[in-house]
Amino acid sequence: MHVDHHPLMTDFPELRETLHNLRQSDQHFARIAGEYEELDKRICRVEDGVELLDENGLNSLKQQRVSLKDDVARMLRKSKGECCGSCGG
Repeated sequence: MHVDHHPLMTDFPELRETLHNLRQSDQHFARIAGEYEELDKRICRVEDGVELLDENGLNSLKQQRVSLKDDVARMLRKSKGECCGSCGG
C-alpha cells in the first residue's frame, strides 16, 4: 500500500522560505518542526508495515501529528504578523 508523507514543505509550499528561515532562527520552531517530521515518518513506517503498532497506537500518533502541525501553522502565521489564533480574537 502506498502511503503519502506529509512533510511541512509540501503542506505549506507558499511558506517554504519562512519555514527555512524559522528553522534557522528559532530553536523552538526547529524542534517542533523536527518532531512533526519524525512523527510523520514513523506513521508512514507503521502504515507501510515496516514498524508494528496497533490501531490505537497509530491513531494516537496521528493525533499527535495533527497537534504538532497546528502548532507549526500557528507559529508560521505569527511569524508573518498574522493572527496566530491563540488569543481567541
